[in-house]
Amino acid sequence: MAGINKVILVGNLGKDPEVRHLENNVAVATFSLATSESYKDKNGQRVEKTEWHNIVMWRGLADVAEKFLKKGQMVYIEGKIRNRSYQDKEGQTRYTTEIVADEMTMLGARPDGGQGGNTSNAGTQSTAAQNAAAPVGHTPPAYEEEPDDLPF
Repeated sequence: MAGINKVILVGNLGKDPEVRHLENNVAVATFSLATSESYKDKNGQRVEKTEWHNIVMWRGLADVAEKFLKKGQMVYIEGKIRNRSYQDKEGQTRYTTEIVADEMTMLGARPDGGQGGNTSNAGTQSTAAQNAAAPVGHTPPAYEEEPDDLPF
């Protein structure tokens, strides 16, 4: 039986995406994403725990991240977890865990007052992404204005 490697995260960017262009002008964007949860400990004190995730986006998704994502912005990410090793400057082998994003939806309002949007390598928005982007019971207003030139 085949396994499943699927990650879904909703969190805030810890920094602006760093974008590099590799051979053949292939773009790769990396940034950190914070996810937080809170609970009450055995003494009744509220405790907040934040986990940091290393996100990697390739090609068109990296281009969108470069243009539209900023530190502090909330996003929905779908992808897969990947562990890899590399050599640091001193020649030591290091290990890292990354989330390779397949889909991304910007959540919350854009600076221009618009709604968040979706983009993916597949070019379609999943039902889970639609549910994450819209509050429960919210009916979006009818489309009445000219579409913008954003790629999603």
